[in-house]
Amino acid sequence: MFSIQQGLVIAALLGSAIMGGGLFVFSSFIMKSLARLGPSAGIAAMQSINVVVINLSFIGTFFATALVSIVILFVPVGGAGSHASVLANTGAVLYLVGTFLITARGNVPLNKRLAAVDADDASSIPVWEEYLKRWTRLNTLRTACALLAVLSFATALTIA
Repeated sequence: MFSIQQGLVIAALLGSAIMGGGLFVFSSFIMKSLARLGPSAGIAAMQSINVVVINLSFIGTFFATALVSIVILFVPVGGAGSHASVLANTGAVLYLVGTFLITARGNVPLNKRLAAVDADDASSIPVWEEYLKRWTRLNTLRTACALLAVLSFATALTIA
C-alpha cells in the first residue's frame, strides 16, 4: 500500500518525466528544425509556439510538479533523513531549481524578448541567432535536470 508521501513522489516523477520529455524534443530536433527555416519563419514559428504553450496541460503540469516538489521538501518519504527522503528531496530541488527556475529566469525572458521583434524585420536576425543559442542551451540544462529528477524520484520509490 502506498503512503501519501509515496503518492507525492509518484506525482512529481510523472510530472518531471512529462516536462523532461517535452523539453527534450525541443533541444533534440524542434529548435534545429526552426533554425533551418531561416530567421523570419523560425521567429514566427517560435512566437506562435510561445503563445500556444500557455495552456492548461503544459502550464498545469509545469506548476503542479513544482508545487508537489515543494511539498516533498516538507513531507519526508521513508522518514526524515532516510535515503529515500534525501533522494526525493534531491529530485524536488533538481526540478525546482533546474527546470522551474531556469525556465522562469532564463527561457521566459528570452521568449519575451523574441515576442517583441518583428519576424520580417532584418534587425530581428541577431536576436534570433542569440535566442537559438541561449534558449537551446538553457533548455538542454532544464531537460537534464527534469530527467535527473525523474531518476531521483524513481530511486527514492524503490528504496522507500
